This record gives sequence, C-alpha cells and structure tokens, in this order.
Amino acid sequence: MAEKDAPPRWDRGMQQRLARGEAAALGELYDRFASLVHGLALRVLGDERAADGITREVFAHVWQHPDAYDPRQGPLRTWVAALTHRLAVQRLRSTGTDALTDGAGGSSEELERKVRRASAAARADYIVHSMPAPLRAALELAYFQRRDYRQAAADLGVTADEARRRLRLGLQLLSTAHDAGGLGTPPGHGGAA
Repeated sequence: MAEKDAPPRWDRGMQQRLARGEAAALGELYDRFASLVHGLALRVLGDERAADGITREVFAHVWQHPDAYDPRQGPLRTWVAALTHRLAVQRLRSTGTDALTDGAGGSSEELERKVRRASAAARADYIVHSMPAPLRAALELAYFQRRDYRQAAADLGVTADEARRRLRLGLQLLSTAHDAGGLGTPPGHGGAA
C-alpha cells in the first residue's frame, strides 16, 4: 500500500493544503484513508451506520482542525487512525452509558470490558494493515487460507525458514494488540487531537 510508504513531506504538504482550505486535498485524504477510518470505526462499534458517522466526524475534524496534526509526532495515517479510535471509543462509551441509564444495558464493568475488547480488536486490525506486506501475506495465507508454513512458503516463493520467520514476526506484532498498555491508541501516538 502506497499510503504507508508516503514520505513525511506528503504528510506536511497535505496538512498545509488542508490549512489553506483546499477541498481537493480533503478529497485526496478521504480517498487515501476512508477505508482505514471506516474499518477501524466498524471494528470498535460493530455497527455500519455508527461507523459511517465516525468516518464523517473524523474527516470533518481533520478539515476543521488541520493544525491539530503534528508531522513531528508521526505519520498522518497514524494520527488519523488514532483520532478514529478515540472518537469511536467515545461513541461506544456514550451509547453504552445511555443504555445503562435507560436500564437496557449491563453493568459499567461490562461496558468497559466491551470497550477494551473493541480497542484490542481495532489495534489488531490496525497492526495487520500496517505491517510490512510480506508479513501480512504470510499471516493471511496461514489464517485465512489455512496454509501451513510449508504451503505458505511455496505460495510466497520463499524458503520454509523464511515463511516461518515471517509468520513468527507477524504473530509477535499482532500479540502487542492485547498488551495491557497497548489498548489506547495505535503505535506512535499518545493522543489524537
């Protein structure tokens, strides 16, 4: 995916174009990151309409506050993903709180468990989509197509040792999604806005 490999210069240029109010810049940003934003929001919220709403909120926020992004803190992609995650978790908490006050939901502990599970799932999704293509391809072969490492090696055109290495590294990256300290924002950002 080219957007992950975009130079920081692209990120700074995009921020400057947004700050000047270039509607074409917003369209380009949307084309590049809309599937990431919608996918993360859907993963956290589990609701297509709510994910659509978060997608609109994220791009509205970026349009209205392009200066909230600091290129020195990391890639624009990471900032957009962190913003998406933060807004989706806020929505999940607010809808969960509304359900609790209406008597339709469970306990606040259940809500927090749901938020933690959704956060871990969103982080795992982010990690998979952000990892290098060779690692992602090996994991996809192993888990979605049920290939063992030898079959994955043949499909990828690499040695069995290389396929095992890719699977091991991919799984190590993926395991960070469930670390207690890693449930907040995607890697590289402490805050979204």
